[in-house]
Amino acid sequence: MRIPYGVTGAELHRDISGAEILESQIGTLKAEDSEDELVRKAMAAPIGSPRLSELARGKKTATIIVSDHTRPVPSKHILPFMLAELREGNPDIDITLLIATGFHRATTREELAAKVGEELASREKFVCHDSRDASSNVEIGVLPSGARLVIDRLAAETDLLVAEGFIEPHFFAGFSGGRKSVLPGVCDQVTVLGNHCSKFIDSPYARTGILEGNPLHTDMVAAAKLAKLQYIVNVVIDEDKKVAAAFAGDPFQAHEAGCSFLKGYCRVKPQQKGDIVVTSNGGAPLDQNVYQSVKGLTAAEAAAAPGAVLIISSRCNDGVGGDSFYKALHECDTLEHLMERILATPMDQTDPDQWEYQILCRMMLKHRIIFVSEPSMQKTLEDMKLEYAPDLDTALERAYAEKGPDAHLVIIPNGISVIVEP
Repeated sequence: MRIPYGVTGAELHRDISGAEILESQIGTLKAEDSEDELVRKAMAAPIGSPRLSELARGKKTATIIVSDHTRPVPSKHILPFMLAELREGNPDIDITLLIATGFHRATTREELAAKVGEELASREKFVCHDSRDASSNVEIGVLPSGARLVIDRLAAETDLLVAEGFIEPHFFAGFSGGRKSVLPGVCDQVTVLGNHCSKFIDSPYARTGILEGNPLHTDMVAAAKLAKLQYIVNVVIDEDKKVAAAFAGDPFQAHEAGCSFLKGYCRVKPQQKGDIVVTSNGGAPLDQNVYQSVKGLTAAEAAAAPGAVLIISSRCNDGVGGDSFYKALHECDTLEHLMERILATPMDQTDPDQWEYQILCRMMLKHRIIFVSEPSMQKTLEDMKLEYAPDLDTALERAYAEKGPDAHLVIIPNGISVIVEP
């Protein structure tokens, strides 16, 4: 069996006849219309909202929140139709496209052109949000958690705020898309760090595919409402990153519809929890570092029995993916002490990357974790108190040596494409 790993995949030669294999059905998702037609049809019949052209009437300014370079949103098939409909309703409307970088670096001109097309990148007015520039952000309220809501001034002061995006399972926000365009998309670092605080990440509801009871989602919804986000176009993409379904209209109703649709394709359920669980981070480019690989591991965690061995196939050709992420695990004397420190950190003092090492630490405290990765990563992984293996067969051999020959094996070929339910 071949498990995703970089661009080549990793071979698993061991007999796996008794294993449970959990895969999403995204591969069966075939659109009947073209990408453009799917978006056009969704915008022609918006969910719970007037058409975008109607919302534009009488407005002097509009801001479209646009996903950044880290998200595979097919913006070329969304933005032209949003721009056209805004101008259809109001030819004189002044439109700014605000790139939702969240806590990421700024999108480069080359990355923008690759994402939206050279013609659109040259013609329209794009601005990169900067979460670390206090002068470009403004406080507009307080969230249910008590955190301050500080967002980009362009989003706060526009007459009409709308957004594009895509919906996929998210390992602590439940799903991407919808309200996430505002928080973390165009929020100041004080709000982003507060939303990703240890108390919220520690919630049993801060998991893949869960919205109800999820404290991060609750604050995100409140942020989108306080920011007066009025309309979204969100898409679901197939394995080739092409539009497979589109949802437009009210930011909350349209997002809910998209999540419900996607869940039908991503939901998997093990018949028996795995004593050994093998997964991946979906191969290149998503398995480029250890930081990103935490996402795939959470799928293995959800399918694992207590004390299971988790094995992840992840090339990590870009290394760790964050200095503070590496240092937290490398420099702590014990994982228990690290978790105590994380949980004692107040919301307004959340460290950058804290959520990522908190989730990894949570899994390490419960399970033995083996990374099948590049040989150059062995020392780094061991520095982080993780285990390295050169290939899947070696990793499985060690796992069976610990759990016994009758151990139940669960294989999740692509950990970031599934929602594992109890």
